[in-house]
Amino acid sequence: MRYLLFPLLVVFQMQAQEVLFEGHVYDNKSKEPIPYVNLSFLNTLKGTSTDEVGHYFVDIPTPYLEKQVHISSLGYKDTIVAAQQLYEAKRFHMVEESFELDEVVITQKLGNSDVLNPISSYSLTSGFSSSATPWVLALYFPNIGAQKKYVDKLTIFLKKDENFNRESAKFRIRIYGVDATTNKPGTDLLRKSIVLEHDVTQDYVSIDLAAFNIEIPREGVYIGLEWLFVASNWYKKSEVHPITNKKVIEDRFAPTFRGVYTQNQNYKVMIYGMGEWTDFKVRSRNNTKNFIPAVSLKLKKE
Repeated sequence: MRYLLFPLLVVFQMQAQEVLFEGHVYDNKSKEPIPYVNLSFLNTLKGTSTDEVGHYFVDIPTPYLEKQVHISSLGYKDTIVAAQQLYEAKRFHMVEESFELDEVVITQKLGNSDVLNPISSYSLTSGFSSSATPWVLALYFPNIGAQKKYVDKLTIFLKKDENFNRESAKFRIRIYGVDATTNKPGTDLLRKSIVLEHDVTQDYVSIDLAAFNIEIPREGVYIGLEWLFVASNWYKKSEVHPITNKKVIEDRFAPTFRGVYTQNQNYKVMIYGMGEWTDFKVRSRNNTKNFIPAVSLKLKKE
């Protein structure tokens, strides 16, 4: 099976005059630059991210200056601003999101553990890659049983694309609660921005999250994988168009997240792009399994 590419639909159009859309994003209070902020042009398939020093840049068709830009980053309020305004100012200040967290003190000794969606190497297939605009790919994990459970460890399986010639690629992990009204990803449970670096010689990345004491809500949890459109993740890939048979060169952004087929219907996949969450469902040829990201979640029980 071929890699699933976001966006899934590619629209070919006449090349318009382009302008360089660039600037910096800062913290409104500290005035410090904010790294890895995602910017997406609404109702388009165009976007970019800030780099380590809060700088972003992308070539856009001139008519895109009449559109709006969705600006988002973990720990800050999502904002929509006119592209023309951002283009002229070349800087934007994000407001930190205010929130209150209940203090979590674990006094009991955590005993047994569960691994949700355990992955075996032979089950890995294909993958999820991204182009054009930043996306978040989120996998829902249900909370089964009455015992209290806490996030212990997260393992993500990845694959290097042969066209990507750098030694590593970066992505951000997100942990969301479930919105009670829409059943879509809701509040960020992991308030710290954690950017992981994938060594392309390795098949997976694991991170221990026990220190954050994240209790799994009754409704379950979404684990999100967020692409970062930074220069170090960028590469080009050429393919032959299936209709025109002409060679097409596309901009892509690493990493490629592995996928697996599962018969467990509890797992649900959603994608976030251009300011909204949408369902994502791919079925196996015999229509008995769903294709989901190869992500394993280890939980500790009280």
